[in-house]
Amino acid sequence: MIAQNKRLFIILLTSVILLLIPLISMQFTTEVNWTLTDFVVAGALLFGTGLMCELVMRKIKKRKYRIALCVTLLAALFLIWTELAVGIFGTPLSGQ
Repeated sequence: MIAQNKRLFIILLTSVILLLIPLISMQFTTEVNWTLTDFVVAGALLFGTGLMCELVMRKIKKRKYRIALCVTLLAALFLIWTELAVGIFGTPLSGQ
């Protein structure tokens, strides 16, 4: 039980550390301009992806399926993140 809580804490801590990068960058440059909504959405994406990878690691027994599913989840995170940031697909959700 403690190992599970430790892994969830690591997922949360990793998400927070990654969100500190734009927060600190905003203090030194005007090129990074995130709003509270940006931080909430990014946090939900990072933490949600981490939780989904954790679920895959716990429930899927075969190693190659675990790797394939986690890579797929990370690819989805990357595509959603880039669409929200710069609009590579041109959806109404893009950052443009």
